[in-house]
Amino acid sequence: MTTARARSFTDVLLSVENISLSFGGVKALTNISFDIRKGEIRAIIGPNGAGKSSMLNCINGFYHPQEGAITYKGQRRSRMRPHAAAEQGIARTFQNIALFRGMSTLDNIMTGRNLRMRTGLFWQALRLGPADREEIEHRKVVERIIDFLEIQHIRKVPVGQLPYGLQKRVELGRALAAEPELLLLDEPMAGMNLEEKQDMCRFVLDVNDEFGTTICLIEHDMGVVMDISDRVVVLDYGKKIGDGAPDEVKRDQAVIDAYLGVSH
Repeated sequence: MTTARARSFTDVLLSVENISLSFGGVKALTNISFDIRKGEIRAIIGPNGAGKSSMLNCINGFYHPQEGAITYKGQRRSRMRPHAAAEQGIARTFQNIALFRGMSTLDNIMTGRNLRMRTGLFWQALRLGPADREEIEHRKVVERIIDFLEIQHIRKVPVGQLPYGLQKRVELGRALAAEPELLLLDEPMAGMNLEEKQDMCRFVLDVNDEFGTTICLIEHDMGVVMDISDRVVVLDYGKKIGDGAPDEVKRDQAVIDAYLGVSH
């Protein structure tokens, strides 16, 4: 899995420019700048409370920063709504799994196709004519994702009955169903055992390689980050303290101090 670090990328897909975010008097992010290049796996790391999830929330529009801007595919914006971000090719998984627990794996992943459905609700409810034909085409896409993630055996199982690791895989499948250009993964390996982590690492790498999807992920497992990331940005207490290739970042004294608690 170390081959990812040998790659280089030049085209910027998204750039974060001097982003600052506060909640009342609490500063979550202070003057953060970095970019995500097309086709890479970009990691955001840092101790608990560093502002990592807040940064993802700014990128896909859940939070609106008080200062700074984000440029995505050449368009500079100070704020965006999550629905607009999804329409423009940004998909997201969450630290806490956000699936429909009573619905099957297949139906959960199908919800990721909603933005690509063109027929109205009336025809969709009746499942007649163009709506029926459209659903068949969307199901073909979803079935390919199910095969890709090797979850054929749970396709009809309600996700609430699945173990945690498989629920994470279903959530990844739902995000992939939107066919994103930029996939944001918030701690995709959290709570997993070693075997589950290895599987998820493989799928992340395959998504990046086979689909050409640009990936930005938050992850606490440094072994995973160093193995699969092309570049790493490091946050600590809402400030950027490191940015570069994995080998560079892990030798950075400021990063070492932050993780060991020396600087605090």
